[in-house]
Amino acid sequence: MRVPFVKMHGLGNDFVVLDGREAALPTLDAALVRALADRHSGIGCDQLIALDPSTRADFAMRIFNADGGEVEACGNATRAVGLLHGAAATIATAGGLLTVTPDEGGITVDMGAPRFDWDAIPLQYPMDTLAMPVGWEDLEEPVAVNIGNPHAVFFVPDCDAVELDRLGPLIEHDPLFPERVNVNVATVTDRDSIRLRVWERGAGLTLACGTGACATAVAAMRRGLTERQVVVTLPGGDLSVAWQAGGTIRMTGPAAESFRGHFDTAHFGA
Repeated sequence: MRVPFVKMHGLGNDFVVLDGREAALPTLDAALVRALADRHSGIGCDQLIALDPSTRADFAMRIFNADGGEVEACGNATRAVGLLHGAAATIATAGGLLTVTPDEGGITVDMGAPRFDWDAIPLQYPMDTLAMPVGWEDLEEPVAVNIGNPHAVFFVPDCDAVELDRLGPLIEHDPLFPERVNVNVATVTDRDSIRLRVWERGAGLTLACGTGACATAVAAMRRGLTERQVVVTLPGGDLSVAWQAGGTIRMTGPAAESFRGHFDTAHFGA
């Protein structure tokens, strides 16, 4: 089966997008996703994105991490898909309905309302999610937020000094997080700006993470560290995040198409 794809990225967080809205896609099992995501023998990506028809939205989006696991949300991918679609749209995801709107600042995504209850993250047992009484070495008292997927946010003096490549997988796989967790280390640099690095569940260190930027901004706002609109600077670039308590999160940033091509499923054992 010969399948077209579009290679895209949002601030360096890159995707292979398969558009199945008008033509059937192959079965996307974990083995095929891992093979396509491989940067040496496949196309290479952090996430594979599949677009499908939907009866409850303009279309549906499925998200697979490079390890082959399907996840609920990806903010950068949503912006990329918004660019590919080329117009305002409602998108059905496993994490809920999202809306995208192209504008002068790039693509704005309404990410929905954040969730803070311990069982909505989810955590293994009840605790205060605004200052979790847990720690891993110098990373202590994170904020837990669900932005369609689970996040732990640590505020530190210098996020660049954290050994995130070592601590990230330890925290991601801690039994405290039954569905694993995205690990964010952040430094608040002003009332309207944050620096951020992310260990992404199932993908590892990433140049940018849209849901991580949203989770971190919301966590900072809840702790009174910032105003209600901030610029989050990741290694790949900047995202603007706005949130009012009780409302939905609006994230704005760029996305880009890199190239298009085809692959044959027979070359990947499918």
